[in-house]
Amino acid sequence: MSPLLPKPSGEPEPESWPDTIDEPRELGGGEDAGAQPDQTISIAALEASLEQREPERDPAPVPEPSEVEVPTALRREIERAMRRYPEKRSASIPALWAVQRRYGWCTPEGIEQAATVMGLTPGYLQSVASFYDLFHLEPRGEHQVLVCTNISCWLRGADDLLEAFKDAVARDRVATPSAPEPGGSAGEAEQTPDDVWVRGFECLGACDLAPMASIDERYYGPLEDADAVAAIEALRSGDEVLPKKRLEDREAAGGRRQAADNRITAHPVNKPKRPRPKRAARKKAGRK
Repeated sequence: MSPLLPKPSGEPEPESWPDTIDEPRELGGGEDAGAQPDQTISIAALEASLEQREPERDPAPVPEPSEVEVPTALRREIERAMRRYPEKRSASIPALWAVQRRYGWCTPEGIEQAATVMGLTPGYLQSVASFYDLFHLEPRGEHQVLVCTNISCWLRGADDLLEAFKDAVARDRVATPSAPEPGGSAGEAEQTPDDVWVRGFECLGACDLAPMASIDERYYGPLEDADAVAAIEALRSGDEVLPKKRLEDREAAGGRRQAADNRITAHPVNKPKRPRPKRAARKKAGRK
């Protein structure tokens, strides 16, 4: 309870109020809420957990540029992103995208390379990458399929479309027996890693294409269950993916050659301005 608020009658006055926010606080609402009285947490412990280190240890320092080798193309892309912002931390997301595009996921080495270029700690970039859902901190498939499952797509069969994509990926999955253990028989069959990563996603912002999906960061829709098989086959063979369902190839509303509204073209703001005469021509006209 805040010391600035009136104390209800019958409540004992606390002996002292904490002077800093670093003092341990009890978790939960007390014994009735199932909290253990000895469970405490501090700001320092929270910061340490974000940086994946022990609370009593110092945070990882900014990497030395002389000790970390950064690919030239990656360095240039991150530096170009940093020039667009007044604060270098604002370029953290573009830098992490550059790392993920290069390595397929935000590898520890890639995060260290980005931190070296930006002059930040790897722990800071790690915390940013762990917050956003589209940054991967572990290996994923070579291709990524995100099926929108929000209300508009869900009403038009997004759940069935998602299952169709999963079935299309699993259909060609190969099972191989593991190596036999010494003195024993062969182990259980192991699945080969998927080259296509499929998952449902909340609202991709293209309700007019429902049901739709993002395939390798390109929007496609409206999709049918049969399109899932065709899309997966095209991804694995390197062919063009669903060219007739691609958003970037769709015509604008009303057609590409839709005539402009006369009310807009006739507005004084949009009327072409008469060119001003040059200074020499004005002087010549004044002499006459």
